[in-house]
Amino acid sequence: MSMMAEFKEFAVKGNAVDMAIGIVIGAAFGTVVTSFVADIIMPPVGLLLGGVNFTDLAFMLKEASGEDAAVTLNYGNFIQTVIDFLIVAWAIFLAVKGMNKLRRKDEAAEGGEG
Repeated sequence: MSMMAEFKEFAVKGNAVDMAIGIVIGAAFGTVVTSFVADIIMPPVGLLLGGVNFTDLAFMLKEASGEDAAVTLNYGNFIQTVIDFLIVAWAIFLAVKGMNKLRRKDEAAEGGEG
């Protein structure tokens, strides 16, 4: 089988197309979750912690001098990214758990008919 024929077979298989669709939807979901965390969750959390804006939290490693920008360690952005990850991971966990539950019901129904 030629490489082109092999690639064509791979590209038009349902699994490859499903995977591509999943990646696109996953990227869009990631954007929604990032906005949810940055715009909905973090402002009240910052307010509860005394009006802290997490994106402003940073350690100054080197002050700006002349045309050289300051060097900072932006740990607030890291905290926000970790919260993004935890929400995405939780959503995926719930989706997989729900699919597994449906699969078990389907397997039980098929086993009961035979």
